[in-house]
Amino acid sequence: MPRIDAFLKLGTSQSCSDLHLAVGVPPMLRLNGELVPIRFRDLAAAELESYVKEILTRNLADRFSAGHDVDFSYVSEDGGRFRVNVFRKDSGVGAVFRAIPAEVPSLDSLQLPPVVRTLCDYHQGMILVTGSTGTGKSTTLAAMIDLLNTTRSLNIVSLEDPIEFVHRSKKSQVIQRELGTHLPTFAEGVRAAMREDPDVLLVGELRDAETISMAMTAAETGHLVLGTLHTTSAVKTIDRMIDALPADEREQTKSFLAQGLIAVVTQVLVRRPENRGRKAICEIMVMNRAIAKLIQTDQTHQIPAQLQTGRDAGMQLLDQALLAAIRAREIDPDDAYAFATDKRLFVRHVIDRSLLPRFDAQG
Repeated sequence: MPRIDAFLKLGTSQSCSDLHLAVGVPPMLRLNGELVPIRFRDLAAAELESYVKEILTRNLADRFSAGHDVDFSYVSEDGGRFRVNVFRKDSGVGAVFRAIPAEVPSLDSLQLPPVVRTLCDYHQGMILVTGSTGTGKSTTLAAMIDLLNTTRSLNIVSLEDPIEFVHRSKKSQVIQRELGTHLPTFAEGVRAAMREDPDVLLVGELRDAETISMAMTAAETGHLVLGTLHTTSAVKTIDRMIDALPADEREQTKSFLAQGLIAVVTQVLVRRPENRGRKAICEIMVMNRAIAKLIQTDQTHQIPAQLQTGRDAGMQLLDQALLAAIRAREIDPDDAYAFATDKRLFVRHVIDRSLLPRFDAQG
């Protein structure tokens, strides 16, 4: 049994989301969003590298030896599944293992807003799930794919880096392809998928202009496209899409977003009270005529006002969602304060007053 499995087993037994391995410190677990060291010695460079080499295939080992970071899925001896990133830094090898639950979660179990379920009824267009690294984007998309797989007869093609949740075909056929194993780039994967008669196309990350352009083409030609971006609001998502493509395609991109973008779901993970796990809190934008006009006239800065008043369509600002969750006692108010955009709205909810900024009495 690879020696790393012992650390992974310890982490999963404590419901940790990640295992971090680095030279000069003991292994660390991410528990409820915070890193906690395991009671173990500091890892030496040669020791950690030997741990990692035990789980690398020959192809991955060759790529890592050539100086590349490697991303892959790993299944431990006891059946646990993990998304792995192995890299080098100044002190030696580093690795991060993200635990992937054995069962694909449902939208109900994630307690996401009801409008997310409604978005799965669309047959064409683009839905973006955004947020910083580690905010549960892949989990939300997996739950959406599972709903489609369970309720509709579709051909679903999923392009991932790497494959995380494993979907068993139910009412739909689900084809999962992995970057580096089955396809060289996301853009090539989208191009190939268009010849595979897809109804739904999931693009693990819209990380470059070519992939974004190909995904927009797929959405324009009658497919439902789900994708992710590392953006932290609906406005930043739209601006990123427009800025990512060449200047001479700017008007075409704005036209697509106004007509082909269905929704943007931006999420953060906020601690529950008394460290009882974390809950996804979402900012949601659903395209309508008013937002489409703001995009086409370069007034995206006015979109937050539309989200604030669009509750009937399922829209909400992140701050609105955070305040509602605080009032329902679903999240820790101190952690919510850290994620808030307009922190003034949250000052009266803060329990740990040391979190609040201190002002000079003469200022």
